[in-house]
Amino acid sequence: MKTMAEAFHHTLRDIYYAENALTKAIPKMIDAIGEGDIKTAFKDHLKETKAQVEILKEVFSTIDKPEEGEKCDAIDGLIKEAEGIIKDASGKALAACLIAAAQAVEHYEIARYGTLRQWAKELNNTEAHALLTKILDMEKAANAKLTGIAVAASRS
Repeated sequence: MKTMAEAFHHTLRDIYYAENALTKAIPKMIDAIGEGDIKTAFKDHLKETKAQVEILKEVFSTIDKPEEGEKCDAIDGLIKEAEGIIKDASGKALAACLIAAAQAVEHYEIARYGTLRQWAKELNNTEAHALLTKILDMEKAANAKLTGIAVAASRS
């Protein structure tokens, strides 16, 4: 990558891969967790993640590039961590650890979307900037919701 436009495209492909990978990983987390606020939050976030994939397709169109992912070792590692939690944990520990794993994903996404949004601004791509701001706001809200659930669960 030699230009900001190339860096933007590369990172966009990275997060597109990540969001698509999450649409396959989140259902496993939903299946592993009992009923309650955590399961509801995961179901809600799966819907949001699918919507974010569609929004990312719009971002690709702003740069006249096909929507395609590029393998993201970071998200693959975070998903592998969650799969290990599902395999090894149970009860309250399972719930707490899955919330922690989900927040690690949220923090990764917040970092990526914050960067992409700023780069879109620098590239004078106002449409991409607005779309990425929308996703960033969704990710921050999901993180706040998970924090609230974690705090409430720790009090019970």
